[in-house]
Amino acid sequence: MHIDQPNYAELPDCSNKWARSIYGNVEELVPHNAPTALGEPVALTTYVDANLYQGMITGCSVTGILHLVNQTPFEWFSKRQATVKTATYGSEFVAARIAVEQIIDVRITMRYLGVAVKGKTIMFGDNQSLITSFTELQLPINKWHNALSYH
Repeated sequence: MHIDQPNYAELPDCSNKWARSIYGNVEELVPHNAPTALGEPVALTTYVDANLYQGMITGCSVTGILHLVNQTPFEWFSKRQATVKTATYGSEFVAARIAVEQIIDVRITMRYLGVAVKGKTIMFGDNQSLITSFTELQLPINKWHNALSYH
């Protein structure tokens, strides 16, 4: 059975100059002991969202993450956040950080399973201010704990 890959040709390429100026010419580390990839490479996509103030008693938000390999759900995650946030930005930021950590794990898992990964993982979210702060380095992140988890 062949599953078509998603077409992200219409998405803008978010390659920024700061990505190389601050961190150098960084490339993804590919495990040297991973098996040789067989078959066609797969495209990875992640959807992430946070539901602010889901628990009326605790005030905690809920993180929801869905990982897809090509167009097939591969892994999903839903959990109450450990911290209480009073704004949507903070809870979305926590959810995005968790999603990025999981993306790294999924990419490594695919490589150890002998699956070639095509390009970068595309992550979709619904909070424009969060997405802008991830792509525009010159914008300040005012909350210290968010700035620390950003890097």
